[in-house]
Amino acid sequence: MLNISDIMQTVNMIDHQHLDIRTITLGISLYDCADPDIKACARKIYDKICRKAEHLVETGCEIEREYGIPIINKRISVTPVAQVAASCTNGSYATIGQALDSAAKSCGVNFIGGFSALVHKGFTDSDRRLIEAIPETLSSTELVCSSVNVATTKAGINMDAVALMGRIIKDTAERTASQDGLGCAKLVVFANAVEDNPFMAGAFHGSGEGECVINVGVSGPGVVYRALQDVKGESFDVVAETVKRTAFRITRMGQVVAAAASERLGVPFGIVDLSLAPTPAQGDSVARILEAMGLEVCGTHGTTAALALLNDAVKKGGVMASGHVGGLSGAFIPVSEDEGMIAAVKSGALSLEKLEAMTCVCSVGLDMIAVPGDTTPETLSAIIADEAAIGVINSKTTAVRIIPAPGKKAGDMVEFGGLLGSAPVMAVNSASAHDFIARGGRIPAPIHSLKN
Repeated sequence: MLNISDIMQTVNMIDHQHLDIRTITLGISLYDCADPDIKACARKIYDKICRKAEHLVETGCEIEREYGIPIINKRISVTPVAQVAASCTNGSYATIGQALDSAAKSCGVNFIGGFSALVHKGFTDSDRRLIEAIPETLSSTELVCSSVNVATTKAGINMDAVALMGRIIKDTAERTASQDGLGCAKLVVFANAVEDNPFMAGAFHGSGEGECVINVGVSGPGVVYRALQDVKGESFDVVAETVKRTAFRITRMGQVVAAAASERLGVPFGIVDLSLAPTPAQGDSVARILEAMGLEVCGTHGTTAALALLNDAVKKGGVMASGHVGGLSGAFIPVSEDEGMIAAVKSGALSLEKLEAMTCVCSVGLDMIAVPGDTTPETLSAIIADEAAIGVINSKTTAVRIIPAPGKKAGDMVEFGGLLGSAPVMAVNSASAHDFIARGGRIPAPIHSLKN
């Protein structure tokens, strides 16, 4: 039973510490929308999404009012389009992207994810058609998000896909140059992508999921930061225990919202993703949590150790609060979406190389990183390859969401607005990786992948 103290703590977390439900995401299977004619397929997709997600936004708003907790985003994820559209014999997959965008707008959601392909071991013809349509789709739609999985621990790294994605990212940036390459903010390249991720831009409705499912992503960096203010000077044992207890409270709220949304929509509850997802708002930063542990600035020596403690403690606390924890669950370290990370980059304390090291111990990877517009496709591919290797060797999800901002150089700022925030353009190593990327083929899976 909740007592008055529990209730007042939750009210304080909402009012003063940026506690929110970052997203409720409705996953929808589109397998029954397949059709040889791409326009017919697109119509079926639009109709099904609008039918299944008709009440998603109003239900989220009802729960917000009744429970008094903000639900920042209402989103939709769908079956990877490369799988649904495989039987289409005509037209560009951008037609389906347009249908997804129209459906998202009709339903009133913030984003729709699933313009995706899984190519970690090889390409189907449909995969190639989808990837080639990414630049056109992301430059001509507002709400569509795209992802491509290029590696898994079991399969290794598809370096042909890695090379291709460098060119796709570059093309997408150039097509959205008037918006500082905004299209790339809606594109993620994964290793070990998960099927139940509620967070954009990487969400898709996996093949192991049911017809429909509700997944909830919680947040609350501000709550964790405030809790650590009360244990200054204490040992790391106390720090870890404090983060665990705080993550438990945050996740319990997510569980309540997930159960309510599931019941009202008549859709099975999937998972609660307990990731700490920052925003550009002051006091809602993962970087500031790390600094609260005793670091002068995020990025200095000790940052990776602090992040490892945080990520582990968040998982340990959250897993006790919900019977179904999934998605990515841990701590995100996007640059543009975290005011503390932005400040650290501006001060020179946080480099791209240090961020890469930090991704070894956090939830995902290099997220919302702006780099100079003249960065070559091969360098972008090499950055993806490095991050994929971290994921494959460590059996964890890693990702790259990188924006080569057209016309910008290191030290400039790019502006995306809203939750996407703004980002300082980070310097990249100028030495070429052209011949490395040109090799193609597949980097084999590590020996520890043979677990059967």
